[in-house]
Amino acid sequence: MQRTRWQTLLLVTVVAAAVTWILLRAIAGRGGLPPSVPPLVVVVELLIAAVVFGLGWTVRQFLRGKRPLLDPIRAARTVVLAKASCYTGALLAGWYGGQVLVLVGELDVPGNGGRAVAAGVATGGAVVLAVVGLVVEWFCRVPPPEAGEQSAGEHSATDPSAG
Repeated sequence: MQRTRWQTLLLVTVVAAAVTWILLRAIAGRGGLPPSVPPLVVVVELLIAAVVFGLGWTVRQFLRGKRPLLDPIRAARTVVLAKASCYTGALLAGWYGGQVLVLVGELDVPGNGGRAVAAGVATGGAVVLAVVGLVVEWFCRVPPPEAGEQSAGEHSATDPSAG
């Protein structure tokens, strides 16, 4: 599995923000209001980031030899969860960032200042989630085998006498 590139996440965030901005501008043009962001959103984003970080730390400790046992399936699931956190954080940062862009342009409307702040804080939480996902992916990387070593599967596939 390839590591997630931060440039890809930035592109996802920018595209999501642009789509959100276009959508919310169309809604505002018809007299609608952007959705309000509940404070619980940031709490959930940070809680998920903490869980992902904790799971990643466990894998990191195992790879450094400080933890004796780790189920390989758990390690694989941790990497997948980290990758999902990266993309979820990027999409949410785009969604809430797009809301901030719309609301900042209309601060003269009563209530938009508070909505802009709430969306900005949610954007920050989403960025934290994406960054934690990238860090945990880095925690879970396995060093490549050394030059003289081959895994058992490679050895039996290349050695006709094995088997």
